[in-house]
This record gives sequence, C-alpha cells and structure tokens, in this order.
Amino acid sequence: MKKVILALALFVSVVAAQAQTKSADQPADKQDDQESLAKDYLSQIMGVAMSATSNMKLFHFVYDWIGTPYHFGGSSRKGIDCSAFTKELYSEVFNLDIRRSSRDIFSMVSPVGKDELKEGDLVFFKIHSRRISHVGVYLGNGRFAHASSRGVAISSLSDAYYSRYFYKGGRLLSAYKNQLDNLPDGGSDNSSGDDN
Repeated sequence: MKKVILALALFVSVVAAQAQTKSADQPADKQDDQESLAKDYLSQIMGVAMSATSNMKLFHFVYDWIGTPYHFGGSSRKGIDCSAFTKELYSEVFNLDIRRSSRDIFSMVSPVGKDELKEGDLVFFKIHSRRISHVGVYLGNGRFAHASSRGVAISSLSDAYYSRYFYKGGRLLSAYKNQLDNLPDGGSDNSSGDDN
C-alpha cells in the first residue's frame, strides 16, 4: 500500500513540476489540461468531485499530510492532533492564524448546518464527551479531512461513527478574521487538548 501511495505522490509531483517548468512555454489550454488532470487525480483519491472553483491548495495540503501519525498535543509531521492539523491547514491554505483547541476554534465560527457545508468549512464533533472534542475541515461530498486516531485521513460524515458524534458545522466569522489581525498575539493559543 505504501508503494502505491508513493507512486501516486511521485506522479503528482512530476505533473506539478512539469506544470511549473513549462508554464511559461505552454499555451493556456495545455496548462488547463494539466490542472484538470491533477484535479481528476485528486478527486479520485479523496472521493470529492472538484469543480473549477475548488481550492487546489486545500486539496494539495490535505494530500500531502495524509498518513501523518496521530499524537495528542502534537503539531508536526512526526505526530499531530486534530486541532493542530486544522490550525496548520488554515495557516497554510487560508493564511489565517486560528486558535489551537477544537472548543476555542468553535468559538470563532458561525454555526452551519450539515447540508449547508462548503469546501473549507469546519466540522465539529462531541466524541464520548458533552463538550466539543474533535474538529476537521470539510472538503465536499460529505467528506472531511482530520487527524484521527488512525492519523491524518479523509472520512465521511455519513460513516456511522462520525454521524453519531457530529455536533455542528462552522464557518469562520468574517468579523473574527478582522479581529485576528488586530490581536497582539495574532489570536494564537498554544495550548492543546483535543481528543481524536
């Protein structure tokens, strides 16, 4: 299985490298074909239909982190928990510094119903708890990326386990985005403490 994943990663890397080195020399329709190929490839791997407006940076980020081991309180490639993964994704993909724990992240969002979720929204769970204990990032088609006890993975909201513990979806409040820029510490909270 690891060989297949490595081969697929190599394929995507080669396509991306070719796109970068030849982008100045190729006509726009050739570049569009390569981007379409990459979107088709990532769509198949992640089980999410990507549109022309899909955020490719989001999907590349998730693909790059898949398989990273879970580590409670971790925040690196050696091991990461759900809130650290979400924080890292929002920093790299959306250039936003969000809080560190799932409960604190929830305080930053406007609640969204499961049927109203959009790509990049957050999904929150109360797993064996009365409080929010898990967070992930919605990708579309009912699927979300998160750091679970199995490591960074893509799961479905319709899976019996996640359906049972799903609490709410959330969209980062635009007012809070503006406040983040004005806080002395950038809105960072270095505490950890999320379950899987």
